[in-house]
Amino acid sequence: MIEQLLPAGVSWAEAFDDRADAPLFPEEEELVARAVPGRRREFATVRACARRALGALGVPPAPILRGERGAPTWPAGVVGSMTHCAGYRAAVVARASELRTVGIDAESHAPLPDDVLDVIALPQEQSRIAELQAEQPQVHWDRMLFSAKESVYKAWFPLTRRFLEFEEADITLAPDGTWSARLLVDGTTADGGPLRGFNGRWLVQDDLVLTAIA
Repeated sequence: MIEQLLPAGVSWAEAFDDRADAPLFPEEEELVARAVPGRRREFATVRACARRALGALGVPPAPILRGERGAPTWPAGVVGSMTHCAGYRAAVVARASELRTVGIDAESHAPLPDDVLDVIALPQEQSRIAELQAEQPQVHWDRMLFSAKESVYKAWFPLTRRFLEFEEADITLAPDGTWSARLLVDGTTADGGPLRGFNGRWLVQDDLVLTAIA
């Protein structure tokens, strides 16, 4: 499913349930030593997806730990992103020589809880969401916006090493399966390069919302 949103050269893997045989490295086991069984299975399955995706790039299996602000630590020369929600886990990776960053997110295709849109969305985003909802009411555009903001953060943080608030990116969703994000803060990357925004793609399928930046 996620491959529909990705360019050539990106490696991916996904799962629609948790694998009972998904082993963890000892260092990963430590991260979920006190987690409830469901959380541990979810953690293990998404890492199994990541190792499958890395294997397609020719990268040998290695622990995928949590770095700064919980971001996954990828092998040298690799950029990647992981996501999980009810009934879905996925990982996407690419060579850093081919892509600067990757950000993916999956959500259940359902309306956001009451009042959440007011917390995550700028006034102009709410106005655009209302227009889209009137045109295509079968799509939960509020949930799509939330997912896109999550993908933006996952793509942003490895480049800048800085936190990004919901209101610091202005996202425009388009009915054709594309979207864009305009950064409202200084986007200078850690290596001094400019970063003004991102372009992404979205998909609604099998009761899931997927968004991706690559």
